[in-house]
Amino acid sequence: MDDQVLSQTYAAALPELSIPWQADAPPRPELLWLNEELAGELGLDPEQLRTPDGIALLTGQVDEQGCPRPSLAHAPEHPFTTAQVYAGHQFGNPNPQLGDGRAVLLGDLRGPAGSRHDLHLKGAGATPFARAGDGKAPLGPMLREAVVGESLHALGVPTTRALAVLGTGEQIAPRQGVTPEPGAILVRAAASHLRVGTFEYAAWHLGTEVLERLVEYAIERHHPAARAAANPSLSLLEAVVQEQATLLAQWMLVGFVHGVMNTDNMTISGEGIDYGPCAFLDRHRHGAVFSSIDRGGRYAYGNQPGIALWNLSRFAETLVRLIDEDPDVAVEQATAVLERFEPTYLDAYARGMAAKLGIPTADGGGRLDAVRSMGAEVLALLEEQQVDHTGFFRALSDGDPSALFADPTPFRAWHERLLELRGAGPAADEARAGMMRANPVHIPRNVHLDAALRAAHLGDLDPVLTLLDAVREPFERRAEHAHLEGPGDGGEDFLTFCGT
Repeated sequence: MDDQVLSQTYAAALPELSIPWQADAPPRPELLWLNEELAGELGLDPEQLRTPDGIALLTGQVDEQGCPRPSLAHAPEHPFTTAQVYAGHQFGNPNPQLGDGRAVLLGDLRGPAGSRHDLHLKGAGATPFARAGDGKAPLGPMLREAVVGESLHALGVPTTRALAVLGTGEQIAPRQGVTPEPGAILVRAAASHLRVGTFEYAAWHLGTEVLERLVEYAIERHHPAARAAANPSLSLLEAVVQEQATLLAQWMLVGFVHGVMNTDNMTISGEGIDYGPCAFLDRHRHGAVFSSIDRGGRYAYGNQPGIALWNLSRFAETLVRLIDEDPDVAVEQATAVLERFEPTYLDAYARGMAAKLGIPTADGGGRLDAVRSMGAEVLALLEEQQVDHTGFFRALSDGDPSALFADPTPFRAWHERLLELRGAGPAADEARAGMMRANPVHIPRNVHLDAALRAAHLGDLDPVLTLLDAVREPFERRAEHAHLEGPGDGGEDFLTFCGT
């Protein structure tokens, strides 16, 4: 940690889009969980993070240079940490100003591999963007984000990750019910916190010059190849469209439901972010909704690819003035890029489905068309007969999952065609072996995650730590985690909340 230097490159490049803001000092901070693997990737020493200086850093108690200040009695006159402002479309409706209402950007750092990451604190107290909130975060939702992020990462899905979860030593106003909840801070690592909503704020409120600097910063940070393109803004749009199409395909394949795909929750980096009302499918359902606030099902499981394209269209709108001086020409060029989302998504989805089904795809497009058809057919069977999504694909990897179906006859007919499509030979053998690396045993099952978070609320972290251990090795079946494999009882009626 001594050699690690925090920067505020975003605030330096775009002071119009953040403000200096000091994180609240928690009364009795306690490190509850530290992601040692991630700490190493970031170039941080886990043992130093456990010291008073480390706790000060992880709670945002830093001086004007970003150095830990555990013994200082007063906040710095010029805070190093910042709160970001952004806008967004929430459930399809534009909100002109959102922002880090209960969070601060601790800073960004360059890890040993050369990549730059943000460190961001959630639950660090109210900022000017808090919209009447108290800026606090309860322990349960912060642990949820840690578990979900680690699960997605282990599944190979691009995601922000939790570096640490700390208790603040205070009881905060409840988010549901009347009983106070233990307060917590999540320390999140991200490629950056640039969102579609960041560009919306700049486009709606600031001039072209600021928007140009934002594009330059995003290109430099995430998509440097766009810098040399004939039209860098259009190239940035193309890169983000491709990244998001691939991300959405991965979400759909593992049965992940984000829950609140507002434009302020879509990153320019292509990472998933903000895991509040989110869940994984138990029973396969196209219309599955686990968010208490998504009463109309806008962000249901099966709607996610379409919503991603809708969000990307809003991103494209912010870039029109930079793509071409002639708005008609700019819209035509942006539309052509947006039209690539669907084929990119379908290709990524088909290749992922082929891996889950054990089908070799070396011969290209013709085989992928068959994969799409076979995938759609079996998912319809899963929904019709209320079969578990993750359990089915893992059972298919292990052998014959026909016992999962109330009426196995249609599945067996489908399975015969699958065996024919797989074929024989070394490529087929390799594809079948690869199923074990494509179909997990462990995901954060709704019932098990909820039970673990309730135990943490009462002071017992062991169930959360056990669940983390399971989902971080998702493809391994271990006897000590056998109780976490299945969906349990009541998961279909499960609801999640924002935690704000």
